[in-house]
Amino acid sequence: MVSEEDVMDKLKEIDDPETQVSIVDMGFIYDVDIEDEEVDIEMTLTTPGCPLHSKFTNDVEEGVSELEGVEKVEVDVVFDPPWSPDRMSDDAKEKLGM
Repeated sequence: MVSEEDVMDKLKEIDDPETQVSIVDMGFIYDVDIEDEEVDIEMTLTTPGCPLHSKFTNDVEEGVSELEGVEKVEVDVVFDPPWSPDRMSDDAKEKLGM
C-alpha cells in the first residue's frame, strides 16, 4: 500500500514552472488522504485565476498515478484557506530570496 510519505516524495518532483520550486515546498499541498488504492489530494494555487490550473492538476494526477499500489487519483483544488507565502518552506523562501 502506498504511504503519504511516498505521495509527498512524488509531489516534490513537480515544480511550479514559474518559480522552479516544488509544489510541496511552495505550500500548495493542503492534504493527502489515502484509502485502499485511491489517493485524494487537496491542493491550492497562488490565485484562483491561475492559467496553469490544468497543468498542475494533470501533473499531480499523472505523477501520483505512477506510484505502485495507486489505482485512482483525485485532485481537489481549493482556495480556502487562501495560499500565502507563509505556507512556503524555508528552502523555497531561500531559493526565491525571501
